[in-house]
Amino acid sequence: MTFPISTFDGHTVVRADGELDVSTAPRLREAITTALDEGSGTVIVDLTTVTFMDSTTLGVLIGAHNRVRESGSGSLRLVCPEERIRRVFRITGLDNVFPLFDTVPDAVNAAG
Repeated sequence: MTFPISTFDGHTVVRADGELDVSTAPRLREAITTALDEGSGTVIVDLTTVTFMDSTTLGVLIGAHNRVRESGSGSLRLVCPEERIRRVFRITGLDNVFPLFDTVPDAVNAAG
């Protein structure tokens, strides 16, 4: 599985597809790290077509969030329109940590 990195309106977007689990998490971490290293400050992780996500994936996202917070610049935003995936964030309380958006344009246009 690959995680394409692109730009949308000057923001870096990492797109994830399908199942995100222990076997795909290292590649997702690598893609997000690349996006943070080379990006404009705001990195958007597009989870629109994700069908499953496990705790390993949450760990990758938390690690990226902590990196952004420690650097004091940029932001990490998640596009997550599917209720079954949003529920994972709600159950774990991570919906209070990550800004969740329905579309990439919504994430780009968010203040802050």
